[in-house]
Amino acid sequence: QVQLMESGGGLVQPGGSLSLSCAASGSTFSINPMAWYRQAPGKQRELVAAITSGGSTKYAHSVKGRFTISRDRAKTTVYLQMNSLKPEATAVYYCAAARSPLLPVGIHEYDYWGQGTQVTVSS
Repeated sequence: QVQLMESGGGLVQPGGSLSLSCAASGSTFSINPMAWYRQAPGKQRELVAAITSGGSTKYAHSVKGRFTISRDRAKTTVYLQMNSLKPEATAVYYCAAARSPLLPVGIHEYDYWGQGTQVTVSS
């Protein structure tokens, strides 16, 4: 089993920056792609960014150019640097990981999920 623990959420003003981290523990040898999803109140959980073991990345159109996903060399921690934050970024941010080496197409292909961390963008 794999456990994912997010950290770094909080309150930030519009235009500000925030960095999230997600550390994996347990059977980390089994995980390949990792990703960040977010869920705003009353909305579906949506992909923010994903990264493969090889470093290939994918971003939601709404965050491209402002958010950066990265991974440590051990490939057990994934980061999300969020710049130029907008109020619509307010959501619970979840870390996810998949066993398959291929970058998942949909949310159902991720095998492990963290508990989430709240990000609030407000003045």
